[in-house]
Amino acid sequence: MPLIRNTALSLLQPHLSVRPDKTALICGERTLTYRQLWDFSQRFSAFLEARGIPSGSRVAIVLPDGFAYYYVFFGCLLSGVVPVLLSTLLSRDEYAFILRDAEARLLVTTSDSPSGTIEQEHFRPILVDTDALLEKALAAYPADILPFEPDSSDIAFMLYSSGSTGKPKGVPHRHGDILFTVETFGRQILRLTENDIVYSSSKLFFAYGFGNSLSFPLSAGASVVLFPGRPSPGDVLRIFGEHRPTVFFGVPSLYNLLLKTIENASFHDSLRLCISAGETLPASIFAEWKALTGLEIIDGIGSTELLHIFIANRPGAAIPGCSGTIIPPFEARIIGEDGNIVAPGEPGELLVRGASGAPYYWNRPDKTAATMLSGGWIRTGDIYTERDGYFFHEGRVDDLFKVDAQWVVPVTVENALRTHPDVVECAVVGRPLAGMLRPWAFVVLAPGHERSGVMTAALREHVRTRIPLHMVPVGFDFLDELPKTGTGKIQRFRLRDYPGR
Repeated sequence: MPLIRNTALSLLQPHLSVRPDKTALICGERTLTYRQLWDFSQRFSAFLEARGIPSGSRVAIVLPDGFAYYYVFFGCLLSGVVPVLLSTLLSRDEYAFILRDAEARLLVTTSDSPSGTIEQEHFRPILVDTDALLEKALAAYPADILPFEPDSSDIAFMLYSSGSTGKPKGVPHRHGDILFTVETFGRQILRLTENDIVYSSSKLFFAYGFGNSLSFPLSAGASVVLFPGRPSPGDVLRIFGEHRPTVFFGVPSLYNLLLKTIENASFHDSLRLCISAGETLPASIFAEWKALTGLEIIDGIGSTELLHIFIANRPGAAIPGCSGTIIPPFEARIIGEDGNIVAPGEPGELLVRGASGAPYYWNRPDKTAATMLSGGWIRTGDIYTERDGYFFHEGRVDDLFKVDAQWVVPVTVENALRTHPDVVECAVVGRPLAGMLRPWAFVVLAPGHERSGVMTAALREHVRTRIPLHMVPVGFDFLDELPKTGTGKIQRFRLRDYPGR
């Protein structure tokens, strides 16, 4: 196998001669330069060597976004060790399963994480409660290691899927996968420079957040703002005011909440670019955001299997309600239930092919065979239509259902509901009624609005004039909040089993 450049070297080393003292990371009141990031990353690599952790071994990371996360991640890469990036929001049983599944040789976590109480046969967790404590410990190790030279098949790191419909799956990625996403979404859509300050509400353990806060900005010599906790709209607005980011990455639900809470019209004046992914961005949120800020939200679709966004709108030409066009050299096709490519304008499952595609699922040959198809094509599980090269999301494969032989597209119903001024969030699923599936809506109302039969009737009448009759919900449940994954995606499978009133 031909050797390729270690990703840690590709992302960090060029800055050591050009901008070594430029701020790379910002977390609270602390900043870290590119020189310091490189130094501590090498020291963590030396620490791994001292612990006898061989290349190819897995090291699990359960840390909040902060400097330590980067030291551990890049230190692993420099040693040829595979970091496994895990959500900070899992249960102890979920962590135990993943640690066994990944055969982790080491776990780096915090004392307040459920993972911190797990002891495997071959290790005890390394507890990192502050960046400063880790830095102090790493000072005892040298910063002049010999970097691991990977070949094109070597796994660089591994993510785990959210497991929203079953056990989480390990998704390994190679060194070249990271650099491919830099050359596609990073170079073609973001066009970051060293003058940019980037903030992502999505975390590093999420494929979307990983690109946003690590590979894209560091490749450009930009600065990254980190927030360890789960950001509220107030936290995001405070970050905008204190750190003045030029590029913001969010998810649709957060943009929606920001629109409901913003009072200061000048909150956005440092921003030049707003990005959304994770779920489809409703056209109504796009329109409200642009009316308020004058900025488009650049929506796109990506996946853990492809590592980041492969279809996106272009800045200056974003189309509301559309995921955009393919980012070359990614390729896309839409197939029907028979496996054949559908006619333009017809719905089907989206397949994508690109050099960042995961080669397999970890320890899951059955899932690999079902998802990673011949010719390098990967099933996304998303239903799309394509018109003149533009892709429109119709929902997940498991979300769509038929009423009286006609398809119900939950996204269409949700977009109609969101245009009602009293609706903050909503989700629509198919629920059995008299032995047949019917559309059912779950709604979060704005504060001060009563959950009542009058409100139900008003919402039903509101959508009746905007969508086909067979898509109008037959029932409404009002919730304080919608169930979501740690990455902000609505867990519709939980709503299907909701007991109701």
